[in-house]
Amino acid sequence: MDLAPLLSPILLTLALALCVTVILVVAATPLSWWLARGAGGGREVVGAVVTLPLVLPPTVLGFYLLLALGPNGPGGWVAGLWGGRTLAFSFAGLVIGGVIASLPFMVQPLRNAFAAIESEVLEVADTLGASPGQRFWRVALPLARPGYLVGAIMAFAHTMGEFGVVLMIGGNIPGQTKVLSIAIYDFVERLEWDKAHVLAAGMVVFGFVVVFATLVVGRRAER
Repeated sequence: MDLAPLLSPILLTLALALCVTVILVVAATPLSWWLARGAGGGREVVGAVVTLPLVLPPTVLGFYLLLALGPNGPGGWVAGLWGGRTLAFSFAGLVIGGVIASLPFMVQPLRNAFAAIESEVLEVADTLGASPGQRFWRVALPLARPGYLVGAIMAFAHTMGEFGVVLMIGGNIPGQTKVLSIAIYDFVERLEWDKAHVLAAGMVVFGFVVVFATLVVGRRAER
């Protein structure tokens, strides 16, 4: 069996998952902190919006992302800055879709980790003269490390296996948007069962490793 057609979707999926995870680690930090310990109203509304990708059918989310990234949406305007017409059906569009689809998988563990920090710990740091920034970077951030690990693992894994959103906004363009889930579907449609088996079995092993790692991190955080 020629394994060359399998390499491109594997590398593309790994690159996509890595980009999405890095962006989410940065973007979800202030959002999760505000949701966990911020003041003022509106947090539950924002929290509900962030959680929507968990309950929406991927095709619904993908449909609205397709409109937003298309030539008549904000994505078309952004693409026009460098002479393009749309962000849909591009790697950049997949990254944007992946960030939105995987956002709750990063925010929820991180929000729980920040919420679990005892207020007395932060108050002690305050009495010792620590600024709000120092309290966050030197106290809260290290204590929330398990949340970061679980969130990053889950966001990375979810992006690796995403299908509906990717299909809607990316299609099936080899080398650009043909990620693992799309490649498996494509191989099945073409009755290339051996190649589909290789990719599917690899995803099963990957899924087991992700679940196992998440359980290990969660158990260590409880100690």
